[in-house]
Amino acid sequence: MQNDEAKSRTDFVKSARIVGAVIGRYHPHGDIAVYDALVRMAQDFSMRYPSITGQGNFGSIDGDSAAAMRYT
Repeated sequence: MQNDEAKSRTDFVKSARIVGAVIGRYHPHGDIAVYDALVRMAQDFSMRYPSITGQGNFGSIDGDSAAAMRYT
């Protein structure tokens, strides 16, 4: 994400853009695993310290799943 200028002091970037960059560089086998990892990094209830700040619906502790990649 640092290569794509997605840093903490910049505007939010669509998840699809980050997932596409990761697939293009490192994981050319599908977007679902990459998006699931991105969602998990944004959930404050999944990790003790969230790695990223998500904008949009990234799921809830009650079991609600995250919104589709195009909405977050």
